[in-house]
Amino acid sequence: MTQAKTTQSGKPASADAHAYHLGVAEAGKCCALRGDHDEALRHYREAIKLAVSARAPEVFFRHYSQCVLESLELTGSYQDVLDYCKKADEYYQSLRQEPGNQRQLHARDHGSILERQGLIYAKLGDRNAAFASLEKARQIAGQNTLGLTEKVIGWLQRGLHPDPARLTDAQRKHHYFSVRTDQVDARRARPLPAATNAGPTSHRTRSSLL
Repeated sequence: MTQAKTTQSGKPASADAHAYHLGVAEAGKCCALRGDHDEALRHYREAIKLAVSARAPEVFFRHYSQCVLESLELTGSYQDVLDYCKKADEYYQSLRQEPGNQRQLHARDHGSILERQGLIYAKLGDRNAAFASLEKARQIAGQNTLGLTEKVIGWLQRGLHPDPARLTDAQRKHHYFSVRTDQVDARRARPLPAATNAGPTSHRTRSSLL
């Protein structure tokens, strides 16, 4: 494993620090693609800590958080995802209320959060909550902006009851998941040393990743 270069203070140099948290996250994505989401979550958590320590731009934290949510969703940790979406929804609503805020910059992100929330509700079989979240996502992001939202709203309006497998298939077709084979570069991956407490990630650990 390639180590990041350090300064005299023992901390990674700025450019190397960013390369390192990117590499750790990339290793997590490789784990996720193999279906080892517990190990993926461990890497994403470390990448978030490293990015915060390196004072990386917020875009990195947001991307790594999205990776966390994807692994949580794919392992059925739906309540953890819903809890995050609720907090994120409240955060974006507060931004919309600020005078002079450039709302369009946040509209798609906010809509995507509500889309994720709606899809989780749909997977849980709560059609009313799913429709409400997806309709709100459409209103905020703009009609026909979120293709998957439009598709699932159409299913629900026709009285269909899509099961989790069908919803996940639609998510993949619409590139809902950012961790995809064509988007991961294994050559940049920097795996962490093996965990000393080997074993499945506890529910408490998972829910505290964000």
